[in-house]
Amino acid sequence: MNEFEQRLNEVENHLLHNDLDLGYRRLIDCVLDLGEKSFYQEIINYSDQYYSINSTDENKKNLALQLVEKLKLASPPTFHESEILISTKQVEKAYHRRNFKLHPITFNLQSREVVGLVGENGNGKTTLLRLICGELKPTAGEINYHFSDSKPFSYELKTKLVYVPQRIEVLYGSLMQNLQFTLACYDTNPNENWLLANVMLARLGLWPYKDLQWRQLSSGYKMRFELARTLLRRPKVLLLDEPLANLDILAQQIILEDLKFLSQSIRNPFGVILSSQQLYEVEKVSTEVLFLEQGKLKIQGDKDDLEGDFTIIEIDVNNSKDELLTALSKLEIKQIKFNGGSYIAYFDAEISMNNVFAEIGKSDLQVKYIRDISKSSRRFFVN
Repeated sequence: MNEFEQRLNEVENHLLHNDLDLGYRRLIDCVLDLGEKSFYQEIINYSDQYYSINSTDENKKNLALQLVEKLKLASPPTFHESEILISTKQVEKAYHRRNFKLHPITFNLQSREVVGLVGENGNGKTTLLRLICGELKPTAGEINYHFSDSKPFSYELKTKLVYVPQRIEVLYGSLMQNLQFTLACYDTNPNENWLLANVMLARLGLWPYKDLQWRQLSSGYKMRFELARTLLRRPKVLLLDEPLANLDILAQQIILEDLKFLSQSIRNPFGVILSSQQLYEVEKVSTEVLFLEQGKLKIQGDKDDLEGDFTIIEIDVNNSKDELLTALSKLEIKQIKFNGGSYIAYFDAEISMNNVFAEIGKSDLQVKYIRDISKSSRRFFVN
């Protein structure tokens, strides 16, 4: 079974289990991977039905399953293997008029990877992104772009490496008009322009708003639209500076899930470097985490390798510290800290979350929030 068939089977499973929203988005991914105009039109027709107030969930599911069967008969797209896109070697940046320095950083970005760049404001996240996109020149070290033979900072390179700053530009006109203009700027075939614009609006959940003006959108939908505009350029590398700022939890989750799925395209895979302070959400989709503190790379590695010598639990309770210590006394807490409204408790590594839950169940603790942060970069923010 090839990769395209596997993905169609995943879509089919989502639909059969009535997860219509995820099935719909992943179905569009398959259509985009195939890249055939006839299927662009098919998914546009289906989107009309999907958003129709007269269409039942059963009808949506059956129509989607019919489209899956048609896609199974098409010739599968060629799978492009993952490749290194960018490599940095001991890159650093010093500012002569500011008391800040980005210390040497070395890492690689591959296609289909989402690298989470985490840290509080003022620790060098934006500086690193601006170095990679060419807005700043490094004081020392080198940045290599493996996806293009073009010279650094050339127009051709910048068309494939897209930097989306935290403050996105103000746009005028409808969403549809803006996407068609973007496609026209990148020499998209006029016969495909309207089709691709509609498909991308559907993919990013903007179908009901395609005739609205940009200024009428909420912050979350503006970010989705910015992603739609960017993805139509078919980038190799996407740099996002705090895309989750000012978004609610649901909007954050949707955008991150979309980034993860879209970057893993069969036909047009790309790599993402995502800066954020929303550690827990970012870690769920990142293949690697880079943690910056005061301009220094404090931790780097696969998120599943970020493991220390302790089991570390973050817990918020309506009880005193003494009551918490008494309730968990059998587990022999090695250290406990109060950090930003919650307690951070350190146990021996062999203590599991289930052990903690068992002791809490025997106590009168009133738990408001609890999370295992042993493998989370959240633990590096503990004072």
